[in-house]
Amino acid sequence: MLRDTTAKSIKPEDKPIADGTVNGLRLHPTKSKGRGQWKMRFVSPVTGKRRDIGFGIYPEVSIQQARKLAVDAREIIASGLDPINERKRLTTEAKQAQQALTFEQAASQVHETLKDGWKNAKHRQQWINTLATYVFPVFGAKAIPDITVNDVAEALKPIWLHKAETATRTKQRVHQVMEWCCAKGLRVGNPVDGVKHLLPKQASAAARVQHHPAMPWRIIPEFVNDKLISSPKVSPMLLLFVIITAVRSGEARHAKWQEIDLKNNIWTIPADRMKTGVIHRVPLSEQAIQLLQQIKQNDQNKELVFPSPNTGAVLTDMALTSILRKANAKSDTADRVATAHGFRSSFRDWASEHQYPEHLAESALAHQIKNSVVRAYHRTDLLEQRRTMMQDWADFVQPRKNN
Repeated sequence: MLRDTTAKSIKPEDKPIADGTVNGLRLHPTKSKGRGQWKMRFVSPVTGKRRDIGFGIYPEVSIQQARKLAVDAREIIASGLDPINERKRLTTEAKQAQQALTFEQAASQVHETLKDGWKNAKHRQQWINTLATYVFPVFGAKAIPDITVNDVAEALKPIWLHKAETATRTKQRVHQVMEWCCAKGLRVGNPVDGVKHLLPKQASAAARVQHHPAMPWRIIPEFVNDKLISSPKVSPMLLLFVIITAVRSGEARHAKWQEIDLKNNIWTIPADRMKTGVIHRVPLSEQAIQLLQQIKQNDQNKELVFPSPNTGAVLTDMALTSILRKANAKSDTADRVATAHGFRSSFRDWASEHQYPEHLAESALAHQIKNSVVRAYHRTDLLEQRRTMMQDWADFVQPRKNN
């Protein structure tokens, strides 16, 4: 019986070495020492002629693997079929099945392959949803080799100008699917590459940016005093917390008591809730601490800081939007009320007006440093420096009685 010690010593001038366990299986020498080609000689039950079927190269294909492949081939022979013919038939059928793959099927396979690498659950769902909404109805049922540049253009045309961001992302996702198909050998050439010749030019990204309507920072104290401070309800308290901490509303809506250190006045937001994917520490002002203590005293929810009063679950962003709409909250955008996210911009303007360093204000907003070199050497989150600034901001928004 063939063992690895013998197989590893095979030389180019040696004769084929019989395996000794499966009839006809031999390891044939190659031009390199220690490497051999697996072959099994058999008599075809179809033609009655002798044939050799290969199972790959040793040591990439181990002795155990070669034996298994040889046993499988012998079983095919016993059933009256030729294993070489069967291998060709299966290869042809697999190739035909691949060529018949539709765009929708290919997109589903790509999504399944990639989704575990995306941390953001919303992005995972949006990736396939945009294709299902805008692409599948146009050419989702088409076989991959039959998809043309015009097909892609027709799918994108209805949203190309008035939903430019969505159209651009959809185009990128179609391109990704077609690149996968090219790599699989299902077609040659990516039809998305020629789409630019069939669609009008979009406005520049800078021109398309729509900023969140923000309340002018000078009128925030009046709004807070009139609409938020006196309310015992969860939503107004959440909005006040969002304003004085300058965090994103989603970060505050999902806040948990275990993240908050009332002894050291620090709220630590875990990385999986941050847009940057990095842990963010928020220095809590006296006003923020008083608000949290008030909530903790009156609420029995041991997990969420701002639970829905009806379900105990996480509040939706509409809870804050509703407050701002009912108050007709003034913003810097004509005919639009202020948004919860816009208060971050209000804070940024206040910080600039009061001459706080840019890097300090940007750090408070948990913005990633744009310069990659500076980012690589930036090892501190400036917590204590930010603490003074955030207390000053809170004092402006909601003045302390002893101020």
